[in-house]
Amino acid sequence: MRFDWLIYVGALGLMLAVIFALAPSADAPAPAPMSEFQEELAEELGPLLPDPSPLDELVLVQVGEPQNGVGTAFAVNSSGDWLTARHVVEGCAKVTLMVAPGNYVPVANIMVDEDHDLALLSTGRSPFPVSLALQGPLRVGSEGFAVGFPQGEPGELATRLVARSRLVTRGRRSAEAPILAWAEIGRTEGLRGTIGGISGGPMFDATGAVRGVIVAESPRRGRIYTTAPQSVEAFLTKLGVPLESGPADKFELSGYGAPSDNARRRLQVVKVTCEVIP
Repeated sequence: MRFDWLIYVGALGLMLAVIFALAPSADAPAPAPMSEFQEELAEELGPLLPDPSPLDELVLVQVGEPQNGVGTAFAVNSSGDWLTARHVVEGCAKVTLMVAPGNYVPVANIMVDEDHDLALLSTGRSPFPVSLALQGPLRVGSEGFAVGFPQGEPGELATRLVARSRLVTRGRRSAEAPILAWAEIGRTEGLRGTIGGISGGPMFDATGAVRGVIVAESPRRGRIYTTAPQSVEAFLTKLGVPLESGPADKFELSGYGAPSDNARRRLQVVKVTCEVIP
């Protein structure tokens, strides 16, 4: 009996070896070589973004009195929860979201982050949320695509991640918070000067996932600043906001207008209006 058992095991092992040898993966071709564009991109990507440091660049923002204005927000679920920058809606007597030309939805509730430039707007419904990527490493040189309503009109910018910075807020309120610095490398044709109005908008990565909220710009240096992903995650977790992943288009440096338009068309990204009543 023991001898028969050994013969059975040996035969079974031989059969398995033949099956795996004939499997499609056994004769799979070698991975295709990277294109010139992929090789160039790989060379441009730097090391992993380091942890926050006391030596990080300081970005000073002076917060003045509330004024009528516009900004950008994006949906994080289909229950009517939208993220934006705190300074976009702070001090506003009336906040609305534009869902179609001339059609505005009132914001029923606003929750602000006391430590970061973040705010959550609630309207009761949002058609399609974005996909959030708030965890995972970031590399210096990674592509980022800022989408929103610069100067109150649809527009977008292409950027690359430069470094960590620290946002220092002074004026009506004082705060310090970690942020990410992105260098502008392209923008919507015809868009000149300041990109005010894009604040509160999402910074998409190449996969179409959101990595942060746009909170500041430095036109002189060609920099755009976003919240750190960890800050957004902590804010949403604290409020117990349910997150959903919606449609996501890939972004490319050769053409990022179409996916930006898609995000606005789906109402994943919308214009915010602030009205200050004396």
